[in-house]
Amino acid sequence: MTAEPLGIHHVTAIATDPQANLDFYTRVLGLRLVKKTVNFDDPTTYHLYFGDEKGRPGTILTFFPWPQARRGIRGTGQATVTSFIVPAGSLGFWADRLGQEGVAAEQSGRRFEEEVLTLLDPDGLKLELVAHEQAAALPFWGGGPIPQESASRGFHGTTLTLEGYEATAALLSGPLGLRPAGEEGNRFRFAAASGGPGRFVDLLCTPDARPGRVAAGTVHHVAFRARDEVEQGTVRKALVSAGMNVTPVLDRNYFRSIYFREPGGVLFEVATDPPGFTVDETVDQLGTSLKLPGWLEPHRHGIEAVLPELDLAQ
Repeated sequence: MTAEPLGIHHVTAIATDPQANLDFYTRVLGLRLVKKTVNFDDPTTYHLYFGDEKGRPGTILTFFPWPQARRGIRGTGQATVTSFIVPAGSLGFWADRLGQEGVAAEQSGRRFEEEVLTLLDPDGLKLELVAHEQAAALPFWGGGPIPQESASRGFHGTTLTLEGYEATAALLSGPLGLRPAGEEGNRFRFAAASGGPGRFVDLLCTPDARPGRVAAGTVHHVAFRARDEVEQGTVRKALVSAGMNVTPVLDRNYFRSIYFREPGGVLFEVATDPPGFTVDETVDQLGTSLKLPGWLEPHRHGIEAVLPELDLAQ
C-alpha cells in the first residue's frame, strides 16, 4: 500500500428476522440505521447498515436478513467475533442495560489490558464491547437511546478464528499493511496505524476447533478501508502479486469493492471510503426510506411487494 492503512471499513453478517435485527441494533445497542437497501445480488432481501451518525467507515455493521436461513456454526475459517469500542468505565452501564433487555452478557476479563463484555445478538452473532481510554474522543450517534458517556464509537475490531495463523498474518502485515500489535497465548493482534475506529484484527489460532459454517448468526465477510479507488487499485495489485484470487472492482453504490478469500478461509473485501452513504440521502434522512441503485430502480414496485414492512420507530 502507498499510504498507512485505516483499518476495517465494515463487517457484514447474516440475520433472520429483519425487524428483530433492526430493533436490537438501534434500540438496544443504540446504533443508527444509516441505510435501508437490498442485497444487490438478491434484491428480494434487505441489506441493512448500522453505524454512527454519518455512517463513517469503521462503524458500519451490515446485515443480510434471510428469514428462512439456517443457523450458522462458529468455527475455524470465520470472523467469529465483532467488537465495538466503548468509553472506559461504561461496561457497568452496559451490563445493566443488557440485563434489563434480557440479553445475556458476560464480563470476559481483560485482554491486552482492555476490559471486555461479551454478548450475543438475537441470531447468536457473537459481539464484544471493549472499554478503551481513547473511545470518548471519537464521534458517536447522539440521536439514539444511549448516553454520550457510554455510547459505542464504532468498531474496536474483529477476531478471526483459524486453524493456523501464519499465512493470514503474512497477508495482514504484507498487502493489507497492518502491523503486529501483541500476542496473548494463541491470540495474535494486528493493528492499523490510524487512531480511528476499527483498528484491530485478532487472529485466534485453534487447530483443534471444528470448521465454521456461514449462515444466520455468523459473519459473511470483513471489509478493509481504502481511501479511494487509486489506493484500492494499489492494494489489488499487491494482493494479486501475493497469490490472492481477487475479483474485479464492483460498484456497491456507497463504495467500490474487491473481494478475495484469505488463506484461512475468511472472505475479505477492500472497500473505498467514498462516495459514502450521503450519496442518495442527506445526513438527516439516512435510513428513512428504501434506497435502490439505478439498475434496480425500474423494479422498485416488485421489490417492495416482496420485502416485509419495517417499523423504524425506536
